[in-house]
Amino acid sequence: MSDNTSLFQERLKTNAAAVEACLIEILSAETRPDEIARPARLMAAMRHGVLNGGKRLRPFLVMETAAFLGGEPQATLRVAAALECVHCYSLVHDDLPAMDDDALRRGQPTVHIAFDEASAILAGDSLLTLAFDIIAAPETPLPDRQKTELVRALARASGIGGMAGGQALDLAAETSTPDEAGIITLQAMKTGALIRFACEAGAIIANADAENRRLMRTYGETIGLAFQLADDLLDLTADATTMGKATGKDAARGKGTLVSLRGQSWAQTELARLVGQATALLEPFGASADILIETAHFVADRKS
Repeated sequence: MSDNTSLFQERLKTNAAAVEACLIEILSAETRPDEIARPARLMAAMRHGVLNGGKRLRPFLVMETAAFLGGEPQATLRVAAALECVHCYSLVHDDLPAMDDDALRRGQPTVHIAFDEASAILAGDSLLTLAFDIIAAPETPLPDRQKTELVRALARASGIGGMAGGQALDLAAETSTPDEAGIITLQAMKTGALIRFACEAGAIIANADAENRRLMRTYGETIGLAFQLADDLLDLTADATTMGKATGKDAARGKGTLVSLRGQSWAQTELARLVGQATALLEPFGASADILIETAHFVADRKS
């Protein structure tokens, strides 16, 4: 194991713990100013959907890209937590019977199994809206202009033209298999949009110039493609115990993926190409970009 790999794993763990602590505080039962009450069962369902482990990769990308460009740490942590709320809301809703119908997530019962479908819907709704509350709150020490940019970018990444739209295309793909271009569009929206936002958010927090913001966005798009490609490979090759969720579902539903279309050998080659592309984007920055380069390798090589 290289020194960079060890440092990456240490940073991934440390950042995940910081995000977890921030989310525990945000999701406490204590009623906040301008709130009338926090219903106990709803809060329990939200905590079940969020405080259940996971690598916290998207928050990690916010934190590392912001640190790379000199962003304010407390603001970065809170934006990272906001993004994780959006990601976890999407998982809670995706697991519902009307969507992917999953009973297991991160090795635990999904929210609608642990509670009920109505609680899962409300928990997801509340996590989504909470994310924008976190970014806009006075506790997030950023100028209003940057908060507005983050809110708009996150809304675009999670909405019609991003994650939610991608989920709609994914559901449609169960009855009408898209071509390669359609699969790429679907995956860039459903999975890639939040990963791209995570990287661009670090640049917004750091008030980076247009070129560095473009670079971080391109880096995010590249590793977003790699993430989904690796996920499709794992769906075919990994077991449910390792993944902490059901596997083989895409094939069972006849859903088209780039792996099913082009084959596993092509997918491995393409993953290597994407990692090389991400590395090339960051190489001009020297050792300061080592963690982000190592992140690209992790995304492609992960086992769960």
